[in-house]
Amino acid sequence: MIKIALIGNPNVGKSTLFNELTGMHQHTGNWTGKTVGSAVGTKKYKGEVIEFYDLPGTYSLIPHSEEERVTSDFVISKDYDIALVVCDPLCLERNLNLVLQTLEVTDSVIVCINLLDEAKKNNVDIDINKLSTYLGTKVVGISARKREGINDLLDAILSYPHTSFKFTYEDKVEECINIIYEHTKSKFEAIKLITCKDTDNPVIKEKINQINSYLNESNINFNDSVMNRILLECENINKLVVSKKRNNKKLKLDRILTNKLTGIPIMIIMLMALFWISIVGANYPSDLLFKLFVSVGDYLKEFCININIPSIIYLPLLDGVYKVLTWVVAVMLPPMAIFFPLFTLLEDFGILPRIAFNLDGYFEKNGSCGKQALTMCMGIGCNAVGVTGARIIDSKRERLLAILTNSFIPCNGRFPTLIMMFTMFFAVTGNTILNTTINVFLLTLLIIISILITFLISKILSKTLLKGENTFFILELPPYRKPQIAKVLVRSLVDRTLKILLRAVVIAAPTGLIIWLLTNININGSSIISIISNFLNNFGLILGLDGMILTAFILGFPANEIVLPIIIMTYLSSNVMLDINDLSLIQDLFIQNGWTIITAICMIIFILFHYPCSTTMITIYKETKSIKWTILSFIIPLLIGITLCMIVNFIGMLLL
Repeated sequence: MIKIALIGNPNVGKSTLFNELTGMHQHTGNWTGKTVGSAVGTKKYKGEVIEFYDLPGTYSLIPHSEEERVTSDFVISKDYDIALVVCDPLCLERNLNLVLQTLEVTDSVIVCINLLDEAKKNNVDIDINKLSTYLGTKVVGISARKREGINDLLDAILSYPHTSFKFTYEDKVEECINIIYEHTKSKFEAIKLITCKDTDNPVIKEKINQINSYLNESNINFNDSVMNRILLECENINKLVVSKKRNNKKLKLDRILTNKLTGIPIMIIMLMALFWISIVGANYPSDLLFKLFVSVGDYLKEFCININIPSIIYLPLLDGVYKVLTWVVAVMLPPMAIFFPLFTLLEDFGILPRIAFNLDGYFEKNGSCGKQALTMCMGIGCNAVGVTGARIIDSKRERLLAILTNSFIPCNGRFPTLIMMFTMFFAVTGNTILNTTINVFLLTLLIIISILITFLISKILSKTLLKGENTFFILELPPYRKPQIAKVLVRSLVDRTLKILLRAVVIAAPTGLIIWLLTNININGSSIISIISNFLNNFGLILGLDGMILTAFILGFPANEIVLPIIIMTYLSSNVMLDINDLSLIQDLFIQNGWTIITAICMIIFILFHYPCSTTMITIYKETKSIKWTILSFIIPLLIGITLCMIVNFIGMLLL
């Protein structure tokens, strides 16, 4: 078996190449002591089995984040046969930094120039043969998206190339490297140690201190000297092998999308369009699923009765577990099946990095960085995914800021409840199109409010619990690319929609049983759920809500989607979760139980700001490995929701 370390800068098409090479023969691999997983896949070619390790994208083998450290450690370990460095011909000079560092580490390197189709469109010509001669290793030009040059790349892998390109630094820097080289036997490892000073070896630590004294006396900045030498070499190679007559049409689009005046308004319009399509598109399939599940449930209940199954067995399963599961599926699946593909299309086209660029300045002013905008966008789909996405943030402090504030952004699971609230209490006409427009506008307004609260809490945390300096933020704006529709659908529906839905279903099943038990077990003539509601009622009234609403939120901890049906069930004193699709009936029920416009507003606020769901909480603990930060992620949004509800309720009592 031939083991290949697949590395490259972000946005060079590395993962696309990996998918083309390995197809469905993939799994996730983890390395000891690392929380970051990378895909591993195999390819059979000409009788050989080739194993590819798709390592996280990095600009350098001197790491600044956990993901970059995974790549750096794996490459330096040499636990592979060939390092395959993927480059973008439109950014070759920058990509060569990683190529030259890899050449410093290992003698088996293949340079893969991907995206030649895009280079052609932009009038960029790469002299593959000249680049190969200069580096002394095999260079292969491909277009992974079109499967052009894949066999040439595989043939190069089977030939086991050996590189000959090496270069030296200025004399005094070379002397310093050689001092550490005696202990490391690796020139790059010596450079890394001198640069990062990350070693427990007392002998090496002492020599590094001597080197630093020597460099200070000689007025030499080691890092700058090494980097300038590499960049100079990159520039020389770039001029030698590349002919550019760039097409500037896409730059004009960037001037619009990243402009201070037009960038953010355009992003808001895109978000509204995304919501509009998701809301309108999900209405019919959701209604269809509800009717289907009710019919199946009635049939199953009738079947159980006919074959004389005891009610104590089938009622908890059908009226408890089944009702909750089907409600979650009917509410979550249709909007997710529409939202995630559209979201992934924007991601593939290159919109998300530009959102981060537009928001970077605001995050920087509030103690964080623009990458948090990307995690916020992921949080719109699912907060657990947004928390996991915080791995892209280099600084631990800023990563914690992103994790602690991600649940402020309403996830896809909260959208249906919010939309129902808008429709019941803020609809002004029977015109469906106009009401949908109002819903989209209000939902977008809530997202904007959530972002502002995120800025505020990030600022407070950065001045208190998470003090520290902002890190610099290098953001690459990838070229605009035509999304691959088939792969977008597979990735968004399988990797996102179904995984999130399955996770919600697994959590919702036992919750359904618990809810059934709470509503059917009586103490002194009252159900447990009504006893809990009565206990919480006084506190709920202070928040502009009531005890039944608070009970529903507590029971909805596993999945936000079941909050509304629990409220309905409790108001009706029913021991079964009901499928009520007529919003006018639900509105009448709420009004009969004392709801006002203030109650509706407080309900919306509490939907927006309360503790994360159980899935997100588990994810936060896995990412932080800290009970402290996990508890804070629960308390902070809850305190915000309680405070805002109390303020709104107080103002409402003064005005009404």
